[in-house]
Amino acid sequence: MKKKLLMMFLAMITLMIYPVSAFAAEGPAAPDLQIGLDTAFTFLAFILVFFMQSGFALLEAGSVRMKNAGHVAGKTVLTLAIASLCFWAFGFGLGFGNGNSFFGTTGFFYGGDTKAALFDNALGFSDVTMNVKFLFQMAFAAVSLAIVSGGMAERAKLSVYIIFGILFSVVIYPVVAHWVWGGGWLAELSMQDYAGSTVVHLTGATAAVVATILLKPRLGKFNKEGKPVIIPGHNQVFTVLGVIILWFGWFGFNPGSALSPMGGFFGHVALTTNIAAAAGGLAALVASWLYFGKSDIPAMLNGVLAALVAITGACAFVEPWAAIIIGLVAGAFTFMTSQWLERAGLDDPIYAFSVHGIAGIWGALSTGLFAAPDLIEQGGLVGKAGLFYGGGLHQLGVQALGVVGTFVFVAAMSFIILYVMKMVIGIRVTEEEELMGLDISEHGTYGYPEQMKLITDSESKPLN
Repeated sequence: MKKKLLMMFLAMITLMIYPVSAFAAEGPAAPDLQIGLDTAFTFLAFILVFFMQSGFALLEAGSVRMKNAGHVAGKTVLTLAIASLCFWAFGFGLGFGNGNSFFGTTGFFYGGDTKAALFDNALGFSDVTMNVKFLFQMAFAAVSLAIVSGGMAERAKLSVYIIFGILFSVVIYPVVAHWVWGGGWLAELSMQDYAGSTVVHLTGATAAVVATILLKPRLGKFNKEGKPVIIPGHNQVFTVLGVIILWFGWFGFNPGSALSPMGGFFGHVALTTNIAAAAGGLAALVASWLYFGKSDIPAMLNGVLAALVAITGACAFVEPWAAIIIGLVAGAFTFMTSQWLERAGLDDPIYAFSVHGIAGIWGALSTGLFAAPDLIEQGGLVGKAGLFYGGGLHQLGVQALGVVGTFVFVAAMSFIILYVMKMVIGIRVTEEEELMGLDISEHGTYGYPEQMKLITDSESKPLN
């Protein structure tokens, strides 16, 4: 019954987005029908990935203080707009255009389905229309940029989001995407990254940690002895809802990367995605309970996200039992590394590097351990079996090389761009602006005007 409903839903979307002229009066030919269904399926996946931006907005806004909530939520729309236009102009061509082993050289200022031949080397394997392929890949680029901006929260100038967002969307993310998915040098080595543990998450997290280091900690984050001080977010309900939305959207991220409902392989991807996320949330909750003596809800939420990040690259390559192990390790290890990094002096308000970087590294390496040969064959996937399936160290070595190459490139490019910006225009707001909140200093109004008015009035009242 559920399968019939899904097929009916896909058929309805097909009629809306696929050219009616493709269907003859006597009915559609089988190839045309498959193209329509594949295109509808991918378009639905795009909608889910696009909707993940609302999850990021709620998660990040809820994780910061009330005086910065409007700014943090609003910059999600800003970075989404930047990613959309920059990816259309340059990113899609550099990432997926026909070119060399390092970047694409065709398809700039994307011109629609009629220019599909410019992307044949990377995207010609699928019969999905090129316009929908573009939208799907653009949504991935926007997610990576959202990860970057989360690490800058509560002290970066708005201009940093704009300038760095443009350059990240043009010269950083597309290059890594080309290396792995666009026929670049890592694709030639058959690196396994089904939906972006490395391309999307490690790339975004690496840029975020560089920005976090250059921005330096928020005021009051560390005491005189250098020990971290907890700065709680203003709305834990928002963060919970944000994570649920992201978990929901991940079913577009991972299963949607099949680009087709035919054969049902996307169902295996959905299964591994879901159980890994569940395992990660529970593992992080237990880890926080053992560490704090109390179960920490934000830790559990980050555990879910970390597991989703880790399984993103491995979801098509691993069996369900391996997906649970990947999720458990991601959830527990992300909690531990977030505590270690904070004690080392890193002020990462949403733990972007632990959740998306550390977990992204683990997810990339996990296929070198758990990739099953029958799944590689069934899904028409790249690479060889993992170490635990008798594949030796070859695939693990390729995965490690991809992780190191991506981290070094993104860290170097991000540091150069942000350091130049820091020297020329500055990247951090003044102490006064940070104390009053970025809502008022950057936008002239608070996200919670009534509540903030009560707070400011109370603070200005003289003591008797």
